[in-house]
Amino acid sequence: MDALFYNFAPGEVAAYIPGVWEIATPEQALAAREAGSVRALRRILGKLADSPAVERAAELATRAAFAAPSERRILYAALRTLPVPEEPLARLWHASTLLREHRGDGHYAALVTAGVGGQECHVLEALWLGMPAREYGRLYPLSDDELAAVVEGMRGRGLVGADGWLTAAGRETKERVEEITDALAAPAYAALSQHELEQLAADLAPLVDRIKSVGYERPAA
Repeated sequence: MDALFYNFAPGEVAAYIPGVWEIATPEQALAAREAGSVRALRRILGKLADSPAVERAAELATRAAFAAPSERRILYAALRTLPVPEEPLARLWHASTLLREHRGDGHYAALVTAGVGGQECHVLEALWLGMPAREYGRLYPLSDDELAAVVEGMRGRGLVGADGWLTAAGRETKERVEEITDALAAPAYAALSQHELEQLAADLAPLVDRIKSVGYERPAA
């Protein structure tokens, strides 16, 4: 289980799976996930949710999502087996989840290549953003001692300095991971022409702006 969910805390997923299926079946969970996500998007986007831009973006994003290679992309390959929604906004959301997981699986490969562990990647991201590691959400499951051990391991490899922030080597590692991730994600978009890529970006821009305008407040620990 931990091998599959690379950046979850050890035992975090196993604490809920398979027990959670006694509350809801996988099919029910997937249906609720889609319905809730699309409902939230529709509430935020308002009239934009039914715009021609959403329909165009859904078609282009879906083509890209299913053109992506699935080799060694376990989570992406699993999501790819799910039925594609017919409604444009739901289809755009579905395609986005596929592209996200395709990129995420590639990101795991990039992290392994760079020798960055599943919890170390969260520390790397937090410090890259100028945020103390303890405040980074995905690190909440770790105790203070566990987190300190992760940071100390990175310090021993020269990624984190005595001041608790990234060293030049740490920043270079983060940049290298992102470059590899970008390269591994790129094949999905090769299915679209340059004009189609520009159209997709143009259609998504107002949707992204509207979503970003809502803002996000991190829940209290």
